[in-house]
Amino acid sequence: MAILITGGAGFIGSHFARRMIHQGKRTVVLDKLTYAGNLENLKDVVDNSKTSQLFKFYKGDICNQELVEHIFSEEDIDTLVNFAAESHVDRSISSAGNFIDTDMKGVFVLLEAARRFSIKKFIQISTDEVYGTTHKDAFRETDALNPSNPYAASKAGGDRLAYAYWVTYELPVIITRASNNYGPNQHPEKFIPLFITNALEDKVLPLYGDGRQVRDWIHVEDHCAAIDFIMDHGKDGEVYNIGGGNERYNVDTAHFILDELRKSHSLLEHVKDRAGHDRRYALDCSKLKSLGWKAQIKFENGLKDTIQWYEDNQSWWKRIKNGEFVEYYNKQYKHRFAGTVLP
Repeated sequence: MAILITGGAGFIGSHFARRMIHQGKRTVVLDKLTYAGNLENLKDVVDNSKTSQLFKFYKGDICNQELVEHIFSEEDIDTLVNFAAESHVDRSISSAGNFIDTDMKGVFVLLEAARRFSIKKFIQISTDEVYGTTHKDAFRETDALNPSNPYAASKAGGDRLAYAYWVTYELPVIITRASNNYGPNQHPEKFIPLFITNALEDKVLPLYGDGRQVRDWIHVEDHCAAIDFIMDHGKDGEVYNIGGGNERYNVDTAHFILDELRKSHSLLEHVKDRAGHDRRYALDCSKLKSLGWKAQIKFENGLKDTIQWYEDNQSWWKRIKNGEFVEYYNKQYKHRFAGTVLP
């Protein structure tokens, strides 16, 4: 039997696929290889004669029912972990259609295949953003969902559809909602790698609004360890929050990056905020901790290691920050510099 990891060439998915392979599990990856998918993320396991035998890759869309069912039949899938998603809030605000297709319709296709082939476990990877913003207490799994942008809304839809398949069909579904991830191999459109790579190039770091939005950060390896733990110890039909316990103002994280790279704070520029920007994300992870798991990587240590990775792997991200990325970046930020706000 094999584990199917959808979106397994992306940031979090590739780290999880590598983890499964190193545990000796036969691992099948399905990835559409959009701008955010990169097989180079798995180069170390593909090029290794010992681990390559445990790995198989399919290029394709989770919305493709025929392909998905072929993989289930051909590969004897008994576990599915769904990382496949359109995941960038800024892109969802300018063009929401792809998010609805992948994050909702794609989840439906996977659930239907999982039901037809009677798999043993379906892990739906959701996000803390489905809760919306909080000004007081951290969100618990039982709190209402109140997404504030098209990305979060599409993830909430997939989240609840997966739960419905547990209630209606008793499909063994578990849903996880993690806080903001960071670490090696993250696409440079995201906050931390964008600021690191811009700083390395002595380019402006465009910080939304006053920069006092609060995010809880979890290292990607901690996130993957939590999912692995939940696969063994989680209860079907349940939702588990996965947080790092590292709440930080965005502006403080930006300053940390600049200080670590010995760059001037003058590179930081406050720009016009994005529409519907959630002020604070925070997760109550006591449910998962009660089972015996908690994050291990201290944020400052993990961020230092991440900064070092981007310093050491400039060829990886410089290839990405070309072509489509330049067009996206100019569209996303050029007009914002004209609407600069003071911190």
